[in-house]
Amino acid sequence: MILDKKTIVKGILTTGAGALLGYAYYYFIGCNAGGSCPITSNPYISTLYGAFMGLILAVPTRKKPVSEANGKENN
Repeated sequence: MILDKKTIVKGILTTGAGALLGYAYYYFIGCNAGGSCPITSNPYISTLYGAFMGLILAVPTRKKPVSEANGKENN
């Protein structure tokens, strides 16, 4: 995997957006049931969970070359 500037910036932005959305979920929707909601009852865990989900979205996937995708060679 080649890490270029575009990939790193995309990772930072999606991780930050995920963290903000995780905290927003805690703030607006989270529960106060005394621990029965392990992710949404703690702002730190909710923020870290959101950041992790954002990071997963940012990880680049491998693309197959055109010749393998079509099952034949391009000459």
